[in-house]
Amino acid sequence: MGVELYSFKEIEKIKRACDVVVGVLQAVAKSIKPGISTYDLDLMAREEAKKRGAKPAFLNYKPPFSNDRFPASLCVSVNEAVVHGLPKKEQIIREGDIVSLDFGAYLEGYAGDSALTIAVGEVSKEKELLMKATKEALQEAVRVCVPGNWVSDIVDAIHRVARKHGFYPLKNLGGHGIGRKVHEEPFIPNHPATLAQEKKDYKLRQGMVVAIEPMLSLGTEEISHNGDRWTVITADRSPAAHYEYVVAITKQGPLVLTEFENG
Repeated sequence: MGVELYSFKEIEKIKRACDVVVGVLQAVAKSIKPGISTYDLDLMAREEAKKRGAKPAFLNYKPPFSNDRFPASLCVSVNEAVVHGLPKKEQIIREGDIVSLDFGAYLEGYAGDSALTIAVGEVSKEKELLMKATKEALQEAVRVCVPGNWVSDIVDAIHRVARKHGFYPLKNLGGHGIGRKVHEEPFIPNHPATLAQEKKDYKLRQGMVVAIEPMLSLGTEEISHNGDRWTVITADRSPAAHYEYVVAITKQGPLVLTEFENG
């Protein structure tokens, strides 16, 4: 299937789904404190989505890389976990953790998706800088989302910021198109080596809507898995951060459809 192009009216509908996602993530983020389990955060996300009349996009979702359906509505990735963190009753959040929340929702036939990383209390200087750099990589990637540029320009922006700060973009992960489905073409790799491996670049065109999600780590470009069949971790178990915005490509420039109160 090719890349979908959306009309301005459809982009407004995607924006409404994105507003739900931002509302849910902000509500969950405010509840994060030492002692709470990642499973509790998932229940909260379900409740918040229901309040807003939306359906969680990840609950029972079967991605191409798995034979199973994801059993939760929220991905909660703590410290060395990068993405797809499976919420668990026994996983308790502690002071000094960094917690990445990733949530998607459907509202009236259109999808929204976003992610952010939260510091729990006082975190190490390294973790703080890692979060800052990942957010900067996202902002720089958004800037190049103009008609006529390429997906490779997004990948290069993420890589450039990561290397400037001495951090590592993780291989074999990335963002994606979004609209009527939560995951559409194009795939937007997080690392130039993954882009080269894919052997596919896409020209950015007016009407494309993309979810850009830089994922950076303190110590490695390589990923591994923690054994629960879902949670992706850094190969060296160093901390990782993850932010994600949905961006519409318009003649006037990039239009961010998911922005948080505190940036």
